[in-house]
Amino acid sequence: MTHSATAVLIIDLQPGVLEGCFDVAGVVARAGALVTRARHQGVPVVWVQHEEAEMPHGSAAWQLMPGLVPAPGEAMIRKTCCDAFVGTSLHDVLDGLDAKRLVIAGAQSDYCIRATVQRAVTEGYSIVLASDAHTTADASFGDVAISGEQIVAHTNRSIGGLACPGVTVELATHDAVVF
Repeated sequence: MTHSATAVLIIDLQPGVLEGCFDVAGVVARAGALVTRARHQGVPVVWVQHEEAEMPHGSAAWQLMPGLVPAPGEAMIRKTCCDAFVGTSLHDVLDGLDAKRLVIAGAQSDYCIRATVQRAVTEGYSIVLASDAHTTADASFGDVAISGEQIVAHTNRSIGGLACPGVTVELATHDAVVF
């Protein structure tokens, strides 16, 4: 059964964002499969694309990854910071879709995914993070090196533990998401 108040949010699956990320081909394929399932069940898809000086609108680095093609009428959100709500029409788009529950996939786990999910929860949206359809690059802080795979796992753990009155936060693999 489709929740009419659910929307899929695909964040920053762009060559310029995915450079050096963990399991890029797998994440893009799983996100694409999630989009296909959503469309077949009548669930709207919203695409978010990051842009900045090194990745300007329209450049090769800014385009969506091959195989990810928005359908006619699907919303496209252009953003310039980690939180997809800041300075964008995302709230208005989600209101127009009557979306109260967001299924989220994309990149980068420790930046745009985390920031957007945390903001969405505080704004009252319930969340399903597609636990196998987000990615990030290796990172370090001081003398500590962290693999992209570890960051994805930590993101799943920390997002899965978010609690806010009136919203639910769930984790599900891309093929187990219930719309």
